[in-house]
Amino acid sequence: MEKKKVSIMIPCYNEEENVVPISDAVVKMMEEELPQYNYEILFIDNDSSDNTRTLLREICEKNKNIKAIFNAKNFGQFNSPYHAMCQTTGDCTITMCCDFQDPVEMIPKFIKEWENGYKIVCGIKASSRENPIMRFLRTCYYKLIKKMSDVEQIEHFTGFGLYDKSFIKVLKDLDDPVPFIRGIVAELGYRRKDLEYEQPKRRAGKTHNNWYSLYDAAMLSFTSYTKVGLRIATIFGFFMSVASIIVALVYLVLKLMYWNMFPAGTTPILLGIFVFGSVQIFFIGLVGEYIMNINTRVIHRPLVIEEERINFEDDEEAVTADEDAKTAIDDFKKIHRYMHLAKKEDTTETYAELKKEYLSLKAILNIAGVNLTDIDEIKE
Repeated sequence: MEKKKVSIMIPCYNEEENVVPISDAVVKMMEEELPQYNYEILFIDNDSSDNTRTLLREICEKNKNIKAIFNAKNFGQFNSPYHAMCQTTGDCTITMCCDFQDPVEMIPKFIKEWENGYKIVCGIKASSRENPIMRFLRTCYYKLIKKMSDVEQIEHFTGFGLYDKSFIKVLKDLDDPVPFIRGIVAELGYRRKDLEYEQPKRRAGKTHNNWYSLYDAAMLSFTSYTKVGLRIATIFGFFMSVASIIVALVYLVLKLMYWNMFPAGTTPILLGIFVFGSVQIFFIGLVGEYIMNINTRVIHRPLVIEEERINFEDDEEAVTADEDAKTAIDDFKKIHRYMHLAKKEDTTETYAELKKEYLSLKAILNIAGVNLTDIDEIKE
């Protein structure tokens, strides 16, 4: 029986201190604790400026089960991993960070749940050694987006987990120019298992997530999976308009009734301008986030542009062979149909030529091991 194949996808950016240790740890895990599976490890480098690429070339040279994709530039924290997931060839794909904050020890647990029938196994951070303030803010964000979103949002899920090849196929078909894997997992509704783990500190190096990248992730999730922001703007605008009209009428009546005793003053006017101005700017910015999301999807730029691939030769040959076989089968079916037509129209000469080509193609496909039982052979 052929072994199942497990793909491990690891995105990296300026991780020269971690790529070799994480590679060694995953290889050791697969070869010593999970020898019943074939494996491939795919690194995708997001245009590192340090020694990461040199080290990856050395790793790939030593072990042909390790592959690498080098991006032409930095395409962001979402596009690059998503693209790499779509390039894996295993029966399942495990995604994990390069910095050891996603424990390698979770791999057997993920695979066990996958073998139990779950199509997706999510790693959920039960606790973390990150900054307490950052964790508190993350928790608040997850609670907020969970209440506001029409789609279930998975708390403290960063994308670390296992994905069946059927889910990977759907990702390829989605063709999403702004992929947010955490939302897609919940949105598609595959049978899922959540496994908790404690997130350790980075093994080495500095995190590449800053406040802007975290804000970018939050807004991508917010604008992709909620309508609440725009609805709040509409409802708030309506009630503020009603309140403004009432205040204006009351102010006008009081001024008319007590003309000399009720000074208009500039303070209320200035306060009104500042309040309404700040509210307008906030909601214009919110609408702008939605428009930017739509614009990115409409432009539909490629997820990434690859500069180099390493150790993909066997996969490319297999794809070429599959495409050649598919073309031969299509030709075989066409000739089969034409033979029927030739026989109906009693064009003996044409039928004989088609029959000859038909038998030749059939012999080739039989040698290649292609099953042709779904096509009935024409009897003379």
